Amino acid sequence: MTRQQVAVRVRARADELGVKPPSHMTVYRILQPLIEKQEKAKSVRSPGWRGSRLAMKTRDGKDLSVDYSNHVWQCDHTRVDALLVDQHGKILGRPWLTTVVDSYSRCIIGINLGYDAPSSQVVALALRHAILPKQYGSEYGLHQEWGTYGLPEHFYTDGGKDFRSNHLQQIAIQLGFVCHLRNRPSEGGIVERPFKTFNTELFSNLPGYTGSNVQERPEEAEKEACLTLRQLEQQLARYIVNHYNQRIDARMGDQTRFQRWESGLIAVPDAMSERDLDICLMKQTRRQIQRGGYLQFENIMYRGELLAGYAGESIILRFDPRDITTILVYRQQGNREEFVARAFAQNLETEQLSLDEAKASSRKIREAGKTISNRSILAEVRERETFVNQKPTKKERQKAEQIELKKAKQPSLVEVEQLEVAFPQTQEESEMPEVFDYEQMREDYGF
Repeated sequence: MTRQQVAVRVRARADELGVKPPSHMTVYRILQPLIEKQEKAKSVRSPGWRGSRLAMKTRDGKDLSVDYSNHVWQCDHTRVDALLVDQHGKILGRPWLTTVVDSYSRCIIGINLGYDAPSSQVVALALRHAILPKQYGSEYGLHQEWGTYGLPEHFYTDGGKDFRSNHLQQIAIQLGFVCHLRNRPSEGGIVERPFKTFNTELFSNLPGYTGSNVQERPEEAEKEACLTLRQLEQQLARYIVNHYNQRIDARMGDQTRFQRWESGLIAVPDAMSERDLDICLMKQTRRQIQRGGYLQFENIMYRGELLAGYAGESIILRFDPRDITTILVYRQQGNREEFVARAFAQNLETEQLSLDEAKASSRKIREAGKTISNRSILAEVRERETFVNQKPTKKERQKAEQIELKKAKQPSLVEVEQLEVAFPQTQEESEMPEVFDYEQMREDYGF
């Protein structure tokens, strides 16, 4: 109701009670605090930046102040605007990117890149990558280390079901941080802004870029697509470490994002072991251990030295989908899972094989009518770069087209022979005239 409607109601109620009604100005004066409270509740937003400090509003009405690095982390997902292929050149589609961002420094703490749609398991994998110290080989081309790691005190996200799941709550309880939901979608700028930067500065320069607008999608996107998931991860990690985290923080003006994260630590983070973070790994359905300590997963045979004594038992597998050459074996003990041993893919110990690559290799072997085994998968793995290395780039294709065009304009050998028969050269025409250098003769003979 408006203030005028309330004044009319008050006057009517006073007449019913047989008392003198208050003036409309008295009604307005009494209503004013209530009106201000309602308007404040409707327009409440995140307190935002106050100088160099940031405060955010949670869904339960609390103000979450960000005071130092690893205090509040944020997480979100996006679909990468680039088509990827498997190791045989078959288009797999656009992957999902999950990022974890430190609110204090706006530094990218961790990522997860894969084809699985957003879920609590995908969030857990991104958290695991963010918490652990990161080690990368020379093939990534990093100029410095990706030095961020540690545990957050608060985890600030939107209200998606993947962030409201019991799985994520269990992870938070076990690792010791608190989950919060954003009060409004507009308060996710810190974690959503990097997606636009990645799109304009990285993804748009890669082959297979689709663009964010379906109507404006490049026509050559499907033809040019040649990057695998592993290659895109290398490109993304290189960009984050060498460029994004090394850029000057806009709020400070004299520190890079990584420098602000490093200087904003109140203590050196404790490096957790991978076993402490196994709860973040994707859980697979149960498998049964075979005689000799063997077990099968995704058409690959695994063996663990300590598994022979558990033959016939049902176990639980945990694994990192980026590399399934090693999987973790657990036993169910009441309400807890007890770690048993690691199992290694036979004949693939020196390789790195993701879950998607294993599925693509199995599909290729099956289409060829061959038997799927560790050796056949190994052969496919070692040939997985053949397509990418052999596929010409856009510049190479344009250069080849120009060469073909020049060849088409030049007469063929048969045409040249026919012209020579039709117009034979005389001996005088075929002999080249002798040419003298006049300046040289002046020096030699003095004229």
